[in-house]
Amino acid sequence: MARRLEVALERKTIVAAAFEVLAEDGLDGLNMRKLAARLSVQAPALYWHIGDKAELLGLMADFIYVEARAAVPACAGWREWLLAFGRALRHSLVSRRDGARICATARPGKSSDPADRARAIAAPLVALGLDQPRALSFQASVISLTLGWSSYQENGPMHDFLGDMLDFDTSFELGLQALVRGYSAASLPGSTSACPAI
Repeated sequence: MARRLEVALERKTIVAAAFEVLAEDGLDGLNMRKLAARLSVQAPALYWHIGDKAELLGLMADFIYVEARAAVPACAGWREWLLAFGRALRHSLVSRRDGARICATARPGKSSDPADRARAIAAPLVALGLDQPRALSFQASVISLTLGWSSYQENGPMHDFLGDMLDFDTSFELGLQALVRGYSAASLPGSTSACPAI
């Protein structure tokens, strides 16, 4: 029976269980022993699928980013896409305990060629008219802003300190829109028309 459970393990099952442990024990309490217990297997069974906790955290971060990108609706322009992605990413981060900590510190996965991965990340924005370098840079800036705000929200003392002075939702939205509005359409190579308004 135990052998059948071990064979049935898949990475997506392991990552889903890891998020369950995270919700209960936080990032500091997440370890391979607890994860194995959650899956009713011996800890060595996990190492057939995941090398170590660092790789697990990378897979969890990947899941959060993929989930956020999948939540972005069809957009008419790249600015609209960046705004929708920022909002979706923030939702994915703050809806999970320590989600921002994971994404800020996890080691990127090595499951694909870096050039292929860059093309895949940039693809939605390239389809909307950006070149790949700007698509990656603009996304990185939105991710950085979103990670920062989400980190403040999940940090108890900082949350309380800032919560007495401002509204997190409103302040994040103002910052996100200002950031995206600040990208210069005129600097895009081959740009022949103005970009959609926010």
